[in-house]
Amino acid sequence: MQTAISVEQLTKSYGRKMALDNLNLTVEAGTVFGLLGANGAGKSTAIECILGTKVPDRGRALLLGKNPRKDRRALFQKVGVQFQESDYQSEIKVYELCQEIACLYRAPADWKTLCERFGIGDKLGSSVKSLSGGERQRLFIVLALIPNPRIVFLDELTTGLDAKARRDVWKILSDLKSRGLTIFLTSHFMDEVEALCDEICILRKGKTVFQGTVSEAKARSCCDDFEEAYLCLSGEEEIGE
Repeated sequence: MQTAISVEQLTKSYGRKMALDNLNLTVEAGTVFGLLGANGAGKSTAIECILGTKVPDRGRALLLGKNPRKDRRALFQKVGVQFQESDYQSEIKVYELCQEIACLYRAPADWKTLCERFGIGDKLGSSVKSLSGGERQRLFIVLALIPNPRIVFLDELTTGLDAKARRDVWKILSDLKSRGLTIFLTSHFMDEVEALCDEICILRKGKTVFQGTVSEAKARSCCDDFEEAYLCLSGEEEIGE
């Protein structure tokens, strides 16, 4: 199986604060990988270093075998990104934004079909600012998929969605995975992680405290419930005490 993402000894600090400490991970093509941890654990820094938008102090990351900084132009056509906090012109309409994004790529996906699949096909003429939080979140996922990427990064992908919408998104992503898409996600919903992820990495204060499958996490923590296993391994349970 081809390696989609390779990370070796990735380290990043801000002054005296170590944000990421010697991260190593491998993501195989056509799988779903979950990067987990409490707020401030180092997830965002890790993604930024993997994407090449931040320069690590040490180590390296490769996307599809290429350096994300040196080969940015080639990778741009093959990688989609959805961040939880995204900001666009206040009055821009959904169809205008989708057209604008599609123009950047050589072989974009059919954005109208994507909008229909994600339940916002009737919102094409609406301004982005008029969308509900859940509708906006689904739009941002659509935008990340417009490039027809081989890898997509999804940050808290179902925040703001109701239970049915979350499960609809899961089904779509599982279908895309079956067609070869590699998905790298962060999430605070452990049922989502359990449903989607082939492998996970849990960070605690920038360090990897667990890497493996959900089943292995349960076994390591001696917990039958994955959320309990996550809380145990991530140290969040201690924070709440």
